[in-house]
Amino acid sequence: MLSVSLHGIKLIAPHGLYPQEHVLGNSFEVDVDVYLTGALPWPYVDYTVIRKTVAEVFGQPGHLLETFVYEIHRALRAQTPDAVKIRVAVRKMHPPMPGDVAFAQVCYEE
Repeated sequence: MLSVSLHGIKLIAPHGLYPQEHVLGNSFEVDVDVYLTGALPWPYVDYTVIRKTVAEVFGQPGHLLETFVYEIHRALRAQTPDAVKIRVAVRKMHPPMPGDVAFAQVCYEE
């Protein structure tokens, strides 16, 4: 099985549940893995398309990490119908909460 991965896609966007997040914005990181069979002709996924898809999804209004994971996964599945599995992880870096938290993450693969 072949995997095409793009990890650590960094974005700043005004997404979150709390009003201040829509003003100040948050830092996000996204990881994407697309798994394909190794059948010939050799499978190909353009990782610039992955980056563009992630940016387009984050350009839309939203609040929940789960929504962004779902929308990215749905868009990539439509673009790569031959994928055996697609894994998407979205992290909100330093979420606004008490204590020192590196990130909150939601991951989906299917």
